[in-house]
Amino acid sequence: MSVLPRMLLVTLVTLTSLSAISQRPREQGVTDTEIRIGNLMPYSGKLAAFGAIGKAEAAYFDMINDHGGINGRKVRFISYDDHSDPSTALDLTHRLVERDDVLLMFGSFGTPGNLAVRQFLNERQIPQLFVASGDEEWSNPKAFHWVMGWQPSFRSEGRIYANYIQAFYPNRKIVVLWENDEFGRDLFKGLQEGLGDLARMIRVDITYDVSDTHLDTHVSILKQSGAQIFVFAGAPGNAAQAIRTAADLNWHPVFILNDMAASIATALRPAGLENSVGVISASFLKDVNDPAWKDDPAVKEWPSFIERYDRGGDKDDSAALYGYASAETLVQVLKQCGDDLSRENVMKQAAALKEYQGPMLLPGITISTGLGDFRPIKQMRLVQFDGRTWQPIGDVVESAFSGGKKK
Repeated sequence: MSVLPRMLLVTLVTLTSLSAISQRPREQGVTDTEIRIGNLMPYSGKLAAFGAIGKAEAAYFDMINDHGGINGRKVRFISYDDHSDPSTALDLTHRLVERDDVLLMFGSFGTPGNLAVRQFLNERQIPQLFVASGDEEWSNPKAFHWVMGWQPSFRSEGRIYANYIQAFYPNRKIVVLWENDEFGRDLFKGLQEGLGDLARMIRVDITYDVSDTHLDTHVSILKQSGAQIFVFAGAPGNAAQAIRTAADLNWHPVFILNDMAASIATALRPAGLENSVGVISASFLKDVNDPAWKDDPAVKEWPSFIERYDRGGDKDDSAALYGYASAETLVQVLKQCGDDLSRENVMKQAAALKEYQGPMLLPGITISTGLGDFRPIKQMRLVQFDGRTWQPIGDVVESAFSGGKKK
């Protein structure tokens, strides 16, 4: 063979190899200009109040895109309404993965829906990141490497309230009104475990469905027990009814309200701010109305963020603040990924957050993860409503559980 044909053959092989490389499919959900992220929210139905989380997440990504995106790529946030129905959640997740070609699922709300899609996503090796639920199922990396929670566990939150009761109201009668689902059971279980021998002081506990129309009757029964402490675990609308009913009955127990229901916009204001004075909860996010944060850069920008990007949102809605803060955490993870947006690297970076201080987290509360630690936020702080804002009433408390196991 002459030199010229050999050179032509080498050139042809080289061009063919370069063509093969250039035609290799990149990671699904990523282009040179875009990152596609999937999400499911209850924008309608009995838990529609939590749809504010998804709206704030979408608004946050819009803001990020206006500032150039993430490492030069814009975020395309595709969010559907699953009506809090697990079968709908599974169908829509198939749609997001198989038709919308998302890189990952992020921040979807609720325990039942996320449980329904977990196996499918895990088998496909698709990240299911920062689930908007405090169930301990999201912190089991050995069994489900592709799913990670974000907030403290509901069970840990229940123990925090138990510790507060033990410290300040020992041997007082306790009643509990809790939502009859995974969330309510977990928080109630944590409360019982945290109380230990004092769990005998729980004189009455009543379960209810989110659509229950008899909360007035339930609260009346709880009052008749003579209890001095009322623990509520449920959704914001039901919390508003419980607070208002207790006030109407001239019953003024120590009222403890779970974090996800402790929204000024959707619980305390509808209940009547005057009726909500003294309510106790636990939080890991700043109260944007607290004068203590008047010079905080992130808090100062919050009203203009709502006005510009989350039109129709309420600056006092803690669900919106939750969505903003969780989206900010995901952006941090994607920034850490650099140009390697493989799903493996996304999970690697999500598990490599070290004492990360998000701008909306309370001081002393940081985000840390590891290969065996899929519970990013592990601390909370007790707060009390003074009629206008949530005021801290204690130090930052380390969660009692991590990874579903007792510490």
